[in-house]
Amino acid sequence: MIKVNIKQNRVIITGHAGYDEYGKDIVCASVSSIVITSVNAALKLENNSLEYIEEKDKLTINILSNKENIKIIIENMIDLLEELSLTYKENIKIIKEERP
Repeated sequence: MIKVNIKQNRVIITGHAGYDEYGKDIVCASVSSIVITSVNAALKLENNSLEYIEEKDKLTINILSNKENIKIIIENMIDLLEELSLTYKENIKIIKEERP
């Protein structure tokens, strides 16, 4: 299962969807496409808007900008991932940390 942990200025994505075998998993491909497109869009608009750290089975996105256009891109990314999780409940889980 892919887990998307959403914290105040950080998104951490871990795991594998397990929908299909490696290279044929449409859920993994969808998550990758959504996230890569969003990260690239944010960086295209503002080069220092975020940083991302890739590790084995883990991607951490640290959001560094408070600009409205960057917030919209990240919110849209989260909305798309949430929509995907409604269809593939057994393969992707969204976990939102409550803000104090």
